[in-house]
Amino acid sequence: MAHASEINLAEASIVDRFIALFAGWKETYATRQTYRQTVKELNALSDRELNDLGIGRGSIRFIAQMAVYGN
Repeated sequence: MAHASEINLAEASIVDRFIALFAGWKETYATRQTYRQTVKELNALSDRELNDLGIGRGSIRFIAQMAVYGN
């Protein structure tokens, strides 16, 4: 049975780096869209519905940030 004692990693080509960069942008865009949709949906609720959830209208953006980004 053969064992690899050393693995050489080739450097990523410019195309691979561009693809990775584009994937990062795509993920960031999708996350931002999720944040915007969350804010939009919470803003659409009435004050009574928000109160039932224990959310003040002034904390909608903070709640959305916590829900989407987790920080």
